[in-house]
Amino acid sequence: MLDSILLEGDKALFMPNFGAAIVVVQPGDLKGSGPATVNGKKICVDGDEKKVSVPGCTYMTPQYCIPGVGTLEIDALAGDQKAGKTKTGGAPVLLKGGNFTAKFSVQTPAQQPPPGPGGPIPDSTAQYSGSGMFLTTNLTVKGS
Repeated sequence: MLDSILLEGDKALFMPNFGAAIVVVQPGDLKGSGPATVNGKKICVDGDEKKVSVPGCTYMTPQYCIPGVGTLEIDALAGDQKAGKTKTGGAPVLLKGGNFTAKFSVQTPAQQPPPGPGGPIPDSTAQYSGSGMFLTTNLTVKGS
């Protein structure tokens, strides 16, 4: 089935629910590395999704209500987000598709208020899983 090809500058939109963690999400920018262009923008190819990184996002959980900070990244594409036939420079192009798997890597753990005297208790989870989708400006050029 034909779907929109992703281009340089398109957005990776992350959902705020990452398991027990709620993340204050921000969009990530795609950087295209394919040799072909559409309207002067490079086409995104397989592997470009790994360059999406959104640092400085705050998060908390029901247990750890003092916010922490981490980085959003794309962990894995959905099966319909990598073209089977359409290629540029020998690499499959990326398609809008469904939802990708995202990961949130903790840099500064959220904390739980102390039950008594003493310091707050940090979140021991180093990474949370979630999802996201692509938002494209390309409404004309399709691939499969």
